Amino acid sequence: MSKKRGLSADEKRSRMLEIFHQSRDFYQLKELEKIAPKEKGITMQSVKEVVQSLVDDHLVDSEKIGTSIYFWSFPSKEKNAKKRKLIDLQNDLDETVRKLRKTADSITLESVGREPSEERTQLLAMLDQLTKEENDIMKELQKYRDSDPEYIEKIRKEIEDLKQAVNRWTENIYILKSYIKNTFQMDNEAIEQNFNIPPDMDYIE
Repeated sequence: MSKKRGLSADEKRSRMLEIFHQSRDFYQLKELEKIAPKEKGITMQSVKEVVQSLVDDHLVDSEKIGTSIYFWSFPSKEKNAKKRKLIDLQNDLDETVRKLRKTADSITLESVGREPSEERTQLLAMLDQLTKEENDIMKELQKYRDSDPEYIEKIRKEIEDLKQAVNRWTENIYILKSYIKNTFQMDNEAIEQNFNIPPDMDYIE
């Protein structure tokens, strides 16, 4: 017989929140250490850690009253926490979009005809890093996509604007490659190596 799989960290957090949301009551840690194993299958040893992680993420409130610490959370608390998380992620995304556009605007047609420079190499490296940051943020946003449809639609529009900005940058790079190829008789591979241009660079659909 296979060994029963233990609960994951997310499952423990979800079940712990159920205790608060279903009862809408206040608890001390020692009470949760008795209730959680019996009702939700959470081991007593992990109760403190799970509760603290929920407090850290603003999903559970805590308050010291006298010598005791009480914990509580209502259903609206989780929704508001998700909205705050979405706002934080949106701010991160906005900042990344701003940096991407600034970097893309720096690589304009005015650069065509200039010799390869360290500055251009740094710009390309910066764009690559910002694109990775944007991808990481979008992965995080994906976890909250069902929380607020209207907000997610706004984010999708921002991403579409970002794609257009990146595609403008891509168009500039293609023009730059064509100019250098015809002017200096360099092949594509040499150009890509000198300018740190990804060989598989393409427009974003």
